[in-house]
Amino acid sequence: MNKSILVAAIIAVGLAACGKEEVKVTPPAMPKVEMPKAAVDAVDAAKAAAGAAVDASKDAAGKTVDAAKDAAGKTVEAAKDAAGKTVDAAKDAAGKAVEAAKAAAPAAPATAPKK
Repeated sequence: MNKSILVAAIIAVGLAACGKEEVKVTPPAMPKVEMPKAAVDAVDAAKAAAGAAVDASKDAAGKTVDAAKDAAGKTVEAAKDAAGKTVDAAKDAAGKAVEAAKAAAPAAPATAPKK
């Protein structure tokens, strides 16, 4: 039994040593395909147009922000002016009310009767 295992092992090693190599198959390289000149020009034009659109959008947004800031500043100034005029009118009305109250009230005698 020991000899049969030894013989089988020798035969297996011999067959492995004499075995054929597998041929490696490499896939063919893909051919290089270039875009037509018209397509390249179209892509470049689209990139330029997109860049111009972005720049125009940025400029428009900047102008819109500036206009909003100016409008807000003018609104604040108008509100301050209106508040100032309202305060002045209230002071004048209060002063006139005090003067009218003084004129309408009879003068109190210097010595009032005691109760």
